[in-house]
Amino acid sequence: MAAVTIRPVSAGSALSGNRLPRSTPWIILGASLVISFALFALLAAAAGGDFSVVGAVLVGALLYLVASTGITAAVEGRRQATDRLVTGLVTSAFLLAMVPLVSVAITVIGNGVARMDATFFTSSMRNVVGEGGGALHAMIGTLLITLAATIISVPLGLMTSIYLVEYGRGRIAKTITFLVDVMTGIPSIVAGLFAYALFALFLGPGVRMGIVGAVALSVLMIPVVVRSSEEMLKLVPHELREASYALGVPKWLTIVKVVLPTSIAGITTGVVLAIARVIGETAPLLITAGFTASMNYNLFADRMQSLPVYVYTQYANQGNPVEAFLDRAWAAALVLILIVMALNLIARLVAKYFSPKTGR
Repeated sequence: MAAVTIRPVSAGSALSGNRLPRSTPWIILGASLVISFALFALLAAAAGGDFSVVGAVLVGALLYLVASTGITAAVEGRRQATDRLVTGLVTSAFLLAMVPLVSVAITVIGNGVARMDATFFTSSMRNVVGEGGGALHAMIGTLLITLAATIISVPLGLMTSIYLVEYGRGRIAKTITFLVDVMTGIPSIVAGLFAYALFALFLGPGVRMGIVGAVALSVLMIPVVVRSSEEMLKLVPHELREASYALGVPKWLTIVKVVLPTSIAGITTGVVLAIARVIGETAPLLITAGFTASMNYNLFADRMQSLPVYVYTQYANQGNPVEAFLDRAWAAALVLILIVMALNLIARLVAKYFSPKTGR
C-alpha cells in the first residue's frame, strides 16, 4: 500500500490570511455614527440651526466605508478590503432605496388610519359637502373597471403570447414583438386619450363611462400580459411538446393540455402583477371615466368614480373643513396600497402553490 503524505499548509499560503473579528464591522459602524452625530450636533449648536439626522447618517455611512476598507486592507489584504467595500456599497444602496418606501408607508398609514372607519367603507360622497362621507362608490368603480380591463386584456394578451411562442415566425412575429415593447413604455395619459378618442368617434365628445376607462387600462395591461406570458411559455421544456406530438396529439390540444397547465402559475402571477400595475392609474381614468359623488354600478352609462381619481379630487378640491378632505384622501390612498399589496401577495401564493413540482 502506497504511503500518503500530508503536507501542512502554511499560514502565508492561506487565501484568507489574518481575519478581523466578526464584531469589528459593527464596532466600526457604531463608532462612525457616533462621530458623525457628534459632529453634526456641534455644527447645529454653533450655527443655531436644526440637527440633520439624514446628513449625519450619510456622513456616518461614508466614514464607515472609508474606515472599514482601510482597516480591512491593513489586516486582511486588498482582496478582502475590496469585498467589504463592495458589500458596504450594495448594502448602503439597498438601505437608501428603502428610505422613500418606508417613508411613504409610514406617512400614508399615519395620515390614513384616522378615517378607516365603517362609514368610509359603507357610504359614498353623495350630498356630503364637509365631514363624513366615504369611498364605497370609488371602491366599487375601481373593482368594476379593473375587472372589465382584465376580461379584455387577459384573452388578448394570452393568445398573442401563444402565437409568438408556438406559431409566430419571421417578420410578422418580430413586428408584433416590437409593437408590444413600444406599448409597454407608452405613458398612461396616451392610453386614456386613445380610449377617449375611440369612443368619442361613436358616442360624441364629452363621453365619460366606466367601460372607456376599462379600455384605457387594457391598453396598458395587454403588453404586460403578453411579455410575462411569453416568458412563461418559453420556460416549458420542448420535450413535453415533443412527447405529446409523438403520441399523435394535435398542436392546439398540446397547447391546451400540456403547455398552458405547465405554465399556469407563472401566467397567473403575470396577470395579477399587471392588474396591480394599472389599478393605481389616475390620468387615464380622469379623462375617460371622470368622477362623481354617487354610486354607479353600470359600466356603460354615466361617470364612474375610482380610488385613484377619488384621492386626486379630494386633495385637489378641498372644501371646509380642509382636514376632512385630506383625511379622506389619505384613507383612500391607504386602501389602494393595501389592495396592491394584497394582489402581490396573491401572486406570490399562486407562484408557490400552483407551480409544477420539479422534485422526484
